[in-house]
Amino acid sequence: MKTGLKWIVSFCIISLVAVGGLFWNPSVTEDSFTGDFLGEDRIVGADVAWILAAAGLVLLMTPGLSFFYGGMVGRKNIISTMLQSFIALGVISILWVVVGFSLSFGESLGITISGKHYGIIGNPLTYPFFKGVGGLPHRMMASTIPFILFALFQMKFAVITPAIITGSFAERVRFISYLLFIILFCIFIYTPLCHMVWHPDGLLNTYFGVKDFAGGTVVHMSAGFAALAGALVLGNRKNPHHEPSNIPYVLLGTGMLWFGWFGFNAGSALSASASAASAFGTTTIASASAMMTWIFFDRINGRSISALGACIGAVVGLVAITPGCGFVSIQESLFIGFISAIVSNMMVNWKALKKIDDTLDVFACHGVGGIMGMILTAVFAHGEKASLLHGGIEVFLHHMIALALVSVFTFSGSLLLYKITDSIIPLRVSEESENKGLDLSQHGERFN
Repeated sequence: MKTGLKWIVSFCIISLVAVGGLFWNPSVTEDSFTGDFLGEDRIVGADVAWILAAAGLVLLMTPGLSFFYGGMVGRKNIISTMLQSFIALGVISILWVVVGFSLSFGESLGITISGKHYGIIGNPLTYPFFKGVGGLPHRMMASTIPFILFALFQMKFAVITPAIITGSFAERVRFISYLLFIILFCIFIYTPLCHMVWHPDGLLNTYFGVKDFAGGTVVHMSAGFAALAGALVLGNRKNPHHEPSNIPYVLLGTGMLWFGWFGFNAGSALSASASAASAFGTTTIASASAMMTWIFFDRINGRSISALGACIGAVVGLVAITPGCGFVSIQESLFIGFISAIVSNMMVNWKALKKIDDTLDVFACHGVGGIMGMILTAVFAHGEKASLLHGGIEVFLHHMIALALVSVFTFSGSLLLYKITDSIIPLRVSEESENKGLDLSQHGERFN
């Protein structure tokens, strides 16, 4: 097999990164961060134990997603589709250590409004190669757990976000082009959005007051709009109609996602607390509500009650509750799962949207689910003037403005990154490779 220049360059980059970390000598030392951290006595053992477990649960979601997506595609594309999710564990984890965490949670670089600074992205030289990320708790971001645990927990969110996108262009994307795109996406879309929403000085957090407990905006909306852009750029498959190849894989993947989502949502409390317990409860109830709503809504519209529908409904509920899981009640989570499932189901079956070949309906499920979650969080979130139902009309309006800004930023930004990627390495495989299937044409492997 001929080795192209792109693979030689890729190997040189990973070699440089692996060796470069040994010799990295930043202009600031770890002693420079002393004022940002609390003493070791402030660490709470129960919180550490829970976030360690939660980080493991969130990691499990990525292989869970690979089974969820892999079972939905045609038989000759199962391995390639699963690998596109799984490989993010390698690519994004390394990128996160080198520069991603700094861009997401480093010193704020941004704008000044009325004399107050609002962050748009982190300084890449704050924590490069995890320098300064140690065992003490951070004063502002993680006050009861080691900062390195916070960084690793957040890494799992960065990993699964580009993996979610893959369902939109499954069965036709070139593997090396995909790797380049997710690197660009993480740097230019995910990290600034993460900083603006979750950093204490972030623009969407402090100026707009956006409530995103566990990633409805940062993860699911960004992935959903990037998926829509990807489907548009790559175009329709030559044979867009296929039967899901392995429904048991979809069921297994859904179970892994549901299980891992407890770490995703309840872990975002960053403590073993009542807030974590509340998020744990709302997460599973919203998913249960959405699953049942989806299959019954399918049936009254003349479609069969299917295992595939039940699984998609469950995931939509998990997506929709994510931004508000720690802010709403169990009773409200029932409604959030119910209404989000109906809206997403209608979008999946909307004829106008079906003209766009979003292979696994990523936008209709993750994008729309994230949008619904953001809106409903602004309606139901508890606290004085915290949402529309609690006297917070200003908060609700700010959420709607932020929703529009995030939608434009993630869609247009992703569209640009796809174009840049395609100009460097063509995104789409040849017609011959597509007909053969990506398992064989891209990886020389076959699902038996």
